[in-house]
Formats: sequence, structure tokens, C-alpha cells
Amino acid sequence: MTPLDLQLNGYRGVDFNTDDLSLPAMQKACAALKADGGGRMLATVITDQLDRMVARIERLAEFHAADAHIRDAMAGIHVEGPFISPLPGYVGAHPAKHVLPAEVSAAQRLVDAGRGLVRMVTLAPEHDRGLATTRWLAGRGVIVSAGHCDASVAQIRSAVDAGLSAFTHLGNGCPLLLHRHDNIIQRVLSLNGLRWVMVVADGVHVPPLVLRDYIMRIGIGRTIAVTDATAAAGMGPGRYTLAGQEVIVGEDGAAWAADRTHLVGSTATMAFIRQVLRKDVGLSAEEVDQVTSLNPSRAIVDSPAFV
Repeated sequence: MTPLDLQLNGYRGVDFNTDDLSLPAMQKACAALKADGGGRMLATVITDQLDRMVARIERLAEFHAADAHIRDAMAGIHVEGPFISPLPGYVGAHPAKHVLPAEVSAAQRLVDAGRGLVRMVTLAPEHDRGLATTRWLAGRGVIVSAGHCDASVAQIRSAVDAGLSAFTHLGNGCPLLLHRHDNIIQRVLSLNGLRWVMVVADGVHVPPLVLRDYIMRIGIGRTIAVTDATAAAGMGPGRYTLAGQEVIVGEDGAAWAADRTHLVGSTATMAFIRQVLRKDVGLSAEEVDQVTSLNPSRAIVDSPAFV
């Protein structure tokens, strides 16, 4: 089965979140993705100044229209931010100075820039007043996913009623130290209303033992494995970028911010993700196919925005 990665920030030296991303660079990244067995992906644009996000989304849409090979690899766009929590830990690698409360007018700018390609938006339900932006996005067939948030159970349930259908990279986008009982991870695991729950299955973001516990609770039928990979994916140790931030990759393959306070995406290819799920987490080959291919494909195709 062909994998579909719903969260790919860049690949093999190419950062999708730069202002000077070129068509040849995007062609290179998509060709490498295919050669590595990565299948298809949602090109992911993360939090930045709103005008820059709009321009980056427009550029990705232009490249998609211009090149058949890019269309074959790029199933759409995932907008991760800027409507997330600005609080330390929850904001993760996103620049807090560019975080915004959710507003329909800003969401419309981002969606319109994608010319129908924006398939998913990650936001913090607690920063969406009256859940107006969630309703607006869901009403246009965009998958609305909670992430980088500290929403209460009641807030998540209300958001689900308004159209929220997914959660982005469970176990990440939150502080390293949390209340041992009442925290965003336990709240998400306690709910069955979310149709999809995504996990970064590189063995670094979430240890394999914990990842297996998550999947057992969520269920194979609702789990989607993503890479959350950056330009550092498949490149080995070195210095890379994500939206202007320096990303440092050591011998262990983990991608860290320059101050090593938090991870900045991953270096994993989808082939590596599948290997971790099979060998370290203990999923069957069929289960690996389901969480890397079948479930993400269903999530996208079930969205009315899919064309």
C-alpha cells in the first residue's frame, strides 16, 4: 500500500517553510520522497507571520499546479498554526510571537491561498472563541485537528461537536513535565469522539513502549502515524532549518533546537517509521499498512475538500 504522510515540513535538504522555496527544490524533494518509498504527503506550513504563511501556501499551490510529479507526491497542504497555544511547552517549536487567536478572517486567508489544497488545519480549541473558526473550516471540508493545546475535556468535546475530527502528534506539542493525571494526553486518550489521532512514530518523539500503549488505547482503526519530518529527513547529522530556525541533528538522529530545549520535527523517512512500528512497537505488517496508508487516505478522502 502507498503511504500517506499527513505532516511533512520538508525533505532531504528542502524546507517547505522558506520564503525562497523554488520549483526545482520542490521537485527534488518530491522525487526523493518517491524514491525513498514515502508515497504521498501533505506539505506542512507551520506558524509564522501570517503574510509569510499565506505566501508559502500560495507558492506550494503554484508548484502543485505547475508540475505533475509534484501533484503525484503532494496530496495537499497541512497548516499547523498559527492558531495554537502560545504557552511554553505547548507552543513547541513554533515561534510564540507569531501565534494568533483563531479568527475566521485569518483562516480564510490561509485556506484561500491554497486554492483548494488545504486539507488540514491544526489549532488549539481553547483559543478558538465560540469555536467559530473550527465550524468555518469544518464546513468547508477541511480536517480540523487539535494540537499544541491544553484544552479541557469539555472544550475538546465542544470542539468535536463543532467539527473537530483529529488530534495532531499526541504526546508532543506539550511540556515535558505535566500533571501526572490531568493532562492533555490523558484527556485525548479518554475520549472516543475524535475520529483520528496522529502520532509521530519515529521512536524519538514518543518511546516505542509508550507509543504502543497509545495505539492500544486509541485503536488501530483511529491511529495515523506521521513523520513530522523536516529538511533534515534522511540527511544524517548536521545543521538544517525549519522556517528560519536552526535545527541541529546529532549522531542519534534526533532533531533539536539550537538550545536543545525541544525537538524540532524529525529526521525520519516513512520507511523508517514503518520499521519502528513493525520491529519496535510490534505491529503486524497489516497494522503498519493501516496506520501509515489506509487510515490517512481515509481521513483525506472522507473530507469533502478532497478532489
